[in-house]
Amino acid sequence: MKVSEILKVKGNILYTVTPDTPMLDAVNTMAEKDIGSLVVMEFGELVGMLTFREVMNTLHRNKGEVGSDTVRKHMDDHPITITPDTEVNEVRRLMLEKHARYVPAVEAKTLLGVISFYDVAKAVLEAQSFENKMLKAYIRDWPAEGDE
Repeated sequence: MKVSEILKVKGNILYTVTPDTPMLDAVNTMAEKDIGSLVVMEFGELVGMLTFREVMNTLHRNKGEVGSDTVRKHMDDHPITITPDTEVNEVRRLMLEKHARYVPAVEAKTLLGVISFYDVAKAVLEAQSFENKMLKAYIRDWPAEGDE
């Protein structure tokens, strides 16, 4: 299974901010939309990610306050990216290796979406469930000895 298949099922709603967005506005957007990440775009290109992790680190550094800084100061400015052709197992490996819960999918500098750890887990579970059903159907239809 490839990233492109997950993106088709997931839909195309994408939440973005600019690096100059105040952190408070970004955090409010994440809370209101119930999302764990925002893609940071500047001049039409991906320049970073703001995830729950960066928000928590900001709160920790500011003793519980979001502060008056912009997203630029707190975003991950070198997020790992994947392509639509990346296999799901490779995405899983990257996410585990890099401790990334959200990974932007990009093709030729065009942002296509964000794949979350949840999206990957759901896709793998659905694929295994389908495979399990197919195997059970195959076993049920197994020819009896002498029927060959």
